[in-house]
Amino acid sequence: MNSLKQSLGRLDALFLGFGAMIGWGWMILAGVAVDQAGVLGAGLAFLIGSIAILVIGFAYAELASALPFAGGEHAYTERAFGRLVSFVCTWSIIFGYVSVVAFEAIALPVAVAYIFPGFKIFPLWEVAGYQVHASEAALGAVAAIVITGLNILGVRLAVRVQTGALVLIFMAGAILIGGGLINFGTVPAELEAWKGLGSVFSVIIIVPFLFVGFDVIPQSAEEMNTPRRYIGRALMGSLVLAVIFYLAIVFSVGFAPFDRQDAVLATADAAGAYWTSDKVAAFVVFAGIGGILTSWNAFLIGGSRAVFAMARSKQLPGFLAKIHPAYGTPWPAIALIGGVSIFAPLLGRNALVWIVNAGAFAISITYVFVAAAFLQLRRKEPELERPFKAPAGTVLGSIAVILGLGLVALYLPWSPSALSWPVEWGLVGAWYGLGAVLALAARKHA
Repeated sequence: MNSLKQSLGRLDALFLGFGAMIGWGWMILAGVAVDQAGVLGAGLAFLIGSIAILVIGFAYAELASALPFAGGEHAYTERAFGRLVSFVCTWSIIFGYVSVVAFEAIALPVAVAYIFPGFKIFPLWEVAGYQVHASEAALGAVAAIVITGLNILGVRLAVRVQTGALVLIFMAGAILIGGGLINFGTVPAELEAWKGLGSVFSVIIIVPFLFVGFDVIPQSAEEMNTPRRYIGRALMGSLVLAVIFYLAIVFSVGFAPFDRQDAVLATADAAGAYWTSDKVAAFVVFAGIGGILTSWNAFLIGGSRAVFAMARSKQLPGFLAKIHPAYGTPWPAIALIGGVSIFAPLLGRNALVWIVNAGAFAISITYVFVAAAFLQLRRKEPELERPFKAPAGTVLGSIAVILGLGLVALYLPWSPSALSWPVEWGLVGAWYGLGAVLALAARKHA
């Protein structure tokens, strides 16, 4: 058997995409953005990045409804350009998914340590100046095993866990945003709201990482038991919800009256400051753990389906295309992506920046390929049934390609926000080198 079980309904798709985008990033990266660019600069960066992602999202929505196959980007680019482009595109998005899975596995112990400071025991080693503890590594590994196991048992069960965790996130977001609205007139006198246009670009580069997740919907489109037009609607709906959520969080954190120099988790500290309560801050972190689970879970789903699609088309070793006979899930692909998260916590908190930047670069490459496939298929197959049609057609597609190329350029060596050498570029090189090795192995056994 080489087909996936259709078990996802309409709301499942919406919650899957939104939950993927709202992980731990809103807990830690909103504060980072405000520190780098000021609250107005961070808000502008998120607004510009959001517009770019929404335009690209329309291209995805049309393609997902027209070609509802596992692997999403893999199906679009293979049909438009052939196997080589398809391989590079899909392998890039898998890197993005793996980076998020690793990010969440590292973030979980960080969140627990915030609530229980005595949690860190048995020091192991330092990575980029951060002391990694055995307790952190063990918690991350155990959580990875549990989440991987849930996904093997069935996508429906995994999405139910997703929905429950989202309730916590909505509650925490309402507490933080509500505190900001109540105290809106009380702006800290020392607040530096604008730090220059250059700092805006340094924040824009993290936006693709935060919004990656809407594309989990087309990755799992083959498992959706819903009209095809709704796939596109769910994708755009999840994106709009995420844009509103992130902008509200950035401004709520940016205007909060707390000591930013001593902040551990800016989002939680901001909520605690608004409500003058350590318990409120602890609850926001607890809800943030729910966000870790939703994002981790969704990207394990998306990444494994992309691996499955590549293996099914003989671009990766064939064993990765196997389906569990009882649960209808691609269990070897799930185990492969889940295995990365077991070892990620050994890197510690300071490795998060490397992972975010390298993964976001690969995600941006994928967006360029998908936008180009959107244009190519509009030209090559105008008769293709498109239950959800993007507005403005080729004009929107052309803008999406330009915006995608603009995002990619931000990571290149001549940009002030370029990836660092040797670590971040080393991660990128190692990933694409691994892809070449696996592709050659697949060809030999084809």
